[in-house]
Amino acid sequence: WKKAQESIRKFVDKNDQKFHFAELTTTGQWKILWESTFGYFDNPDAAPIHKDCLSVVRILSRDKTYLDQCITTEKFNCLLNAANIGPQNGIFTSRVVIEALKCLCNLVFNSKKCQEMCLSNTSTEGIIGRIRFPKENEVEYEIQYFDMKLLFLITALNPQVRKKVRDEGMMYLMEKVQMIMKENQDCDAFFDKQVDLLGEILKVLFNLTVPSDGPIPSEDEQEKHFRTLTGILRDLFMRRATSKEKQQDLWSNCVNLLTSVPTEYFTELTPECDEGFEGRDMSVIDTLLEFLRLRLETKQKVSAQNECLSPILTALVKCVRSSSCLRRYVRSQVLPPLRDVRRRPEDGTELRNYLCRHLTTPALQVRDLVAELLFVMCKENVGRMIKYTGYGNAAGMFANRGLLGGHGNPGEGYSSDSEDSDTEEYKELQHGINPVLGCYEPKRPNIFEGMTEEQKEYEAMQLVSLMDKLQRQGIMQPGRIGPDGRPVPVDHILELQEELPQQQSDHKRKT
Repeated sequence: WKKAQESIRKFVDKNDQKFHFAELTTTGQWKILWESTFGYFDNPDAAPIHKDCLSVVRILSRDKTYLDQCITTEKFNCLLNAANIGPQNGIFTSRVVIEALKCLCNLVFNSKKCQEMCLSNTSTEGIIGRIRFPKENEVEYEIQYFDMKLLFLITALNPQVRKKVRDEGMMYLMEKVQMIMKENQDCDAFFDKQVDLLGEILKVLFNLTVPSDGPIPSEDEQEKHFRTLTGILRDLFMRRATSKEKQQDLWSNCVNLLTSVPTEYFTELTPECDEGFEGRDMSVIDTLLEFLRLRLETKQKVSAQNECLSPILTALVKCVRSSSCLRRYVRSQVLPPLRDVRRRPEDGTELRNYLCRHLTTPALQVRDLVAELLFVMCKENVGRMIKYTGYGNAAGMFANRGLLGGHGNPGEGYSSDSEDSDTEEYKELQHGINPVLGCYEPKRPNIFEGMTEEQKEYEAMQLVSLMDKLQRQGIMQPGRIGPDGRPVPVDHILELQEELPQQQSDHKRKT
């Protein structure tokens, strides 16, 4: 076996960092290596090189070209057995078990056939069994980590298996999280390996709770699971990691899972207490806002904004929609009474400033979530939204919702208590605030002062000519506000003139 082991290790060392093997797949060598490597598992005498053989399978399984064609139930079960989650488990070292789990992760990720096999084989039962009986199946953290990574891939890529895992393992997964917290209760922070394992468990729980087309659990079962889950998340948000990077990893996975929790359970995040905001402990909400700030302060490419910001924004939108108490608290932190009205809403380093900047981001999902969060905090009142963001920043949202020109029924469904008392600083400069910019604008000199009527007429005609040119080139198109509160294009400038008397009448009636 020594000669075979030397050849195998040479192949592993050469290809350990490669992910595509065109030189093997085009010549037929990939299939030969695949079959010959699995041949060693049938020979008990080859046990000393099983770990190295698994390394070859791990590397070859990165290339999906022939996976569906060459993988069989027998070969997949062989790997399950090596990972000690198969139909015929043996006695294997932890290095063999870990390598087998890595192989299974690659196969499930790259092969539709392997994903389907997991509906009928022992993969999920084996993993859940290890969690269900921790004392009988005491294994090191790395094995637990790859167990969860495999279970995450199975439940992510094969929605049909989710019900089975939810019914048989969801409670044990939540108990596992509680067990890790209990192990760590005397420490100042989670160890890095604990954060990594918790992250994978939370990802599995997300797959089991996110709405899907499969069978829906009963209301009683859902309530039991979500109340337990929200309590676990509340505790996790309050725990610390050893580094800023690991802390953000932990929060990120908690937030992702929180997005799948129905709105009615969000009050579980803020238990009643003697001291706090309106008799509730807002520590978790403070953590969510801290995480939002960290995300907003991190410079991101537009292409990465959805992944980075959408989960935390979604969680906060659910928070402010869940109860008036949570809405009022988040509003007090994000939209406190205005004092600095000399700067534009998007300028500065406060949460309001960051959010206003994202009202015009090309990342549409982020833009819409930011708009919804701010609008709900303003009790869906157009005037209040303009006050805090400026009409220019919010115009896109108003257009999408049919709220241009003051259309809509602001504030319906919200408590009538006053939350918008103006500061002295705001009142002092209110007369000079430009609602489009959302800030105070010093009075400017009249540009027409000193011009003759002929000069004014000339400048007006120049402007008309430029606008006509832009329209003919398709760069801009005049529009008006339709009856539904959305912009409607007009074919000729005269259409705007015809509507002026009605618009002026409407304006007088509102003021």
